[in-house]
Amino acid sequence: MTLQRIWIPYYTMMRKEFVRIVRIWSQTLLPPVVTSSLYFIIFGAFIGSQLAPIQGYSYMQFIVPGLIMMSVITSSYSNTVSTFFFAKFIHNLDEMLVSPTPNWVIVLGFVSGGVLRGLLVGALVLVVSLFFTHLVVYNALVLLSAITLTSVLFSLGGLINGVFAKGFDGMSIVPTFVLTPLTYLGGIFYSISQFPPVWQKVSLANPILYMVNAFRYGFLGISDVPVWICFGVLFGCIALFVGVILWLFRQGIGMRV
Repeated sequence: MTLQRIWIPYYTMMRKEFVRIVRIWSQTLLPPVVTSSLYFIIFGAFIGSQLAPIQGYSYMQFIVPGLIMMSVITSSYSNTVSTFFFAKFIHNLDEMLVSPTPNWVIVLGFVSGGVLRGLLVGALVLVVSLFFTHLVVYNALVLLSAITLTSVLFSLGGLINGVFAKGFDGMSIVPTFVLTPLTYLGGIFYSISQFPPVWQKVSLANPILYMVNAFRYGFLGISDVPVWICFGVLFGCIALFVGVILWLFRQGIGMRV
């Protein structure tokens, strides 16, 4: 295919996603900002003011990167799972699959929509956090790489969930019983260095821990895990999810409700 034939369907999907996200901003952008604001007030201002600094930073400064990352994860995931399932539900996906558009371009379009929403939400939560504390940027490249790769990863995860979802209830099972527990146990509100050695090792089994720490390193320059390991986990998970989703598309699994 020519570059133009690849660009036109991709641009069309991205434009549609951007218009949808902005048009229903009260559902796509506002809720995570309000939720994060409550976390800043309750955990940062009220509870955090009573806690000792963590690795030289106030508790509020420590949790801000984690809360931004939590918003990015949930927004990226929910965007792709809902968009893809709705495309199946109204049979819009059928039209994409019978078109000359390669499967990888379709996947890229859905994932890019999730990344777009995730990064928009992350930027808004960052702006809100500045009303509660001041932040420094230790390494902008690590920061931007961590948040972008994490958004890509969970956009892919949401796409896989959308493939296997048989109904609207199927879209909420993984976020409720898998994603939420892993997120809250991913080092957002604490450093695993405060744990006994055995629980530190158990925490290392949570992939979200590596993403939160990579992003926190970009802001504050501190991490419970070496940054190169964090990015290794990110790239490994992305490669796995890309392979799974392309195989599902090639086999036609879950392409119909």
